[in-house]
Amino acid sequence: MVKYRELYKTKIAKDLMKELKLLNVHLIPRVVKVVCNMGVGEAVRDSKSISSAISDLELIAAQKPLRTKAKKSEAAFKLREGMNIGCKVTLRGERMYEFLERLVRIALPRIKGFRGLSQKSFDGRGNFTFGIKEHTIFPEIEFDSIDNIRGMDITIVTSTNNDLYSQRLLESFSFPFLSKR
Repeated sequence: MVKYRELYKTKIAKDLMKELKLLNVHLIPRVVKVVCNMGVGEAVRDSKSISSAISDLELIAAQKPLRTKAKKSEAAFKLREGMNIGCKVTLRGERMYEFLERLVRIALPRIKGFRGLSQKSFDGRGNFTFGIKEHTIFPEIEFDSIDNIRGMDITIVTSTNNDLYSQRLLESFSFPFLSKR
């Protein structure tokens, strides 16, 4: 596999500068960080589920996740302020590019009935967020060893505030977007 970091430095940055007609090298869009978030709703009833979610996310991201805590109490959900309700990991640098490469080349094609990512998932500031319903699409997860199938949200933060520039950057990394009709 081609390393995404080397691909960006040698080819993608130059191509984007020409295509977007940028005059300054510092205006070229780049990926700043990738945030993976896994909410664990059943952690309210079963505290063991949060630790298994953390171990699964650690296998996927190759980095120890941070536990996320409830900000407010919610009686309807039997949720108390400060309870562990999820985990997240922020990837930067080499680990970020390795994760993006595994995501695009291995994990996304394994999604059942996958046709592409929606272009409506850009937030207006150049960031792209999408959800995955099953974390088992990653090859690091052994299907026999998991206790529950969980979803996760992935946010790709870019250095640009323009959604079009951000989309062109992700397309150059071979992100499979749905075609506009």
